[in-house]
Amino acid sequence: MTDTTIDTPTREDIRPNDTRKRELLSKQVEHVDIRTFDARPIIDAMDKMSFTSRDLARATGIYNQMLADPDCSIFLVVAGSTSAAGCMDLYAELLRSNMIDGIVATGATIVDMDFFEGLGHKHYQALEVPDDDTLRSLLIDRIYDTYIDEEELQHVDHTIFEIAEALPAKPYSSRAFIREMGRYLVEHGKKDNSLVKLAYEHDVPIFCPAFTDSSAGFGLVKHQVDAMKAGRPYLTIDSIADFRELTDIKIKAGTTGLLMIGGGVPKNFIQDTVVCAEILGHDDVEVHKYAIQITVADVRDGACSSSTLQEAASWGKVNTGIEQMVFAEAGSVMPLLASDAYHRGLWKDRVKRRWGAIFD
Repeated sequence: MTDTTIDTPTREDIRPNDTRKRELLSKQVEHVDIRTFDARPIIDAMDKMSFTSRDLARATGIYNQMLADPDCSIFLVVAGSTSAAGCMDLYAELLRSNMIDGIVATGATIVDMDFFEGLGHKHYQALEVPDDDTLRSLLIDRIYDTYIDEEELQHVDHTIFEIAEALPAKPYSSRAFIREMGRYLVEHGKKDNSLVKLAYEHDVPIFCPAFTDSSAGFGLVKHQVDAMKAGRPYLTIDSIADFRELTDIKIKAGTTGLLMIGGGVPKNFIQDTVVCAEILGHDDVEVHKYAIQITVADVRDGACSSSTLQEAASWGKVNTGIEQMVFAEAGSVMPLLASDAYHRGLWKDRVKRRWGAIFD
């Protein structure tokens, strides 16, 4: 009888065709710079239209309200792959210009995309999409029509391992560990416009409630396994500390606004701080006063990622009066929203919150 067993190749078995790989990784993704164009006229025009155009104009107006409110702390909440697709410098500019005060995001957004580029690596446009088995043989990872060099991504795994090895063995919130990643980029990074690096420099806390669902997970597992083999202690990521620290910020901040791209765990995590504060006895805690969500998720499956902000109000998380859902692909509309807000300049008079410094 013929043996039809198929052996799955390991990383060691794969020998990329360097010429073909260079061809496929020849055009870098260029991140949009919101400073170079003024979107105010188009947002003003959209405000007189209907459908998604008017939704976007209203969402932009709400974001400008957040920036104008002297009591409002603004949280950028990101899920999905918009950073890899060209919005990375956009988010960095929001932070640099004091247009956000905290970040809640997926591990992929912070580690596999931003920290990855902070180390000097790039994302690439797919000029063609060959068979994914071919991409695998070349050690190229695909995000829709965007490519990542898997060998460069492994550099992230190993760097996270190095950072963990150099730290005292104790529990860390994701915020505390990401701060150490920012410190590393200040000393060894290759890109000034890194969100992780800028967050470290400006005391803007970054939380990743599913931190190990990224290259950080591989590096931290190796750190723990090596430590266990050597009989020495190892660090851990404390997800409860994440929730406690973020809730502490919410309690101290009072008035808050949410700019949410996508949904998933980051969306629910930031919204749940209101409920958590109440459980801790803070009955006077404010719901999130302002809320924007940009998503393409279908509301009909009942999932949290697709639940509307009106639905979140039933849980006592957000204000129903100043919220807007925008059903659009975020990479297409965020440059317009962010450019409009940047050029209206309301951020110039905002006080820096530096919420990350309260844990020092």
